[in-house]
Amino acid sequence: MAEKATRRALEGAVVVTRKVHFNAAHRLHNPDRSAQWNKKKYGQCNHPNWHGHNYTLEVSVLGHPDPQTGYVVDLSDLKLILNETVVEKCDHRNLNVDVAFLRGIIPSTENLVIAFWRQIEPRISNGHLHRVRLFETENNWADYYGPSVCPE
Repeated sequence: MAEKATRRALEGAVVVTRKVHFNAAHRLHNPDRSAQWNKKKYGQCNHPNWHGHNYTLEVSVLGHPDPQTGYVVDLSDLKLILNETVVEKCDHRNLNVDVAFLRGIIPSTENLVIAFWRQIEPRISNGHLHRVRLFETENNWADYYGPSVCPE
């Protein structure tokens, strides 16, 4: 006789967020523009010998709790994904020269959240990637909700 499955989760959409930290250096510089333009546009962030930040990355997954586990996503799995796709590649690195998936882009917070989304999204198997938020400082951050929210 087959066992009757009991639903152990409630219906509803939930956003689950995991936070990780990493430290990295970068330089905001557009090689297509003059040194004067870069200095005026980026100020101290254009310092030729780089500058660093203690970044905080928050990644949110949207979904319905699994009826067997009650999870939208297993947070230990999400932690592993974030460590493998972003932290291990960016921590204590120069974002302009050491990180292959960032080569050729200006590593502004805006560009970083898009690049991180592109690294993380293919690895999400439960729920849907909802938001990537990157704090450059406690006062400055950027959010990215994916390409469908604000099409190119």
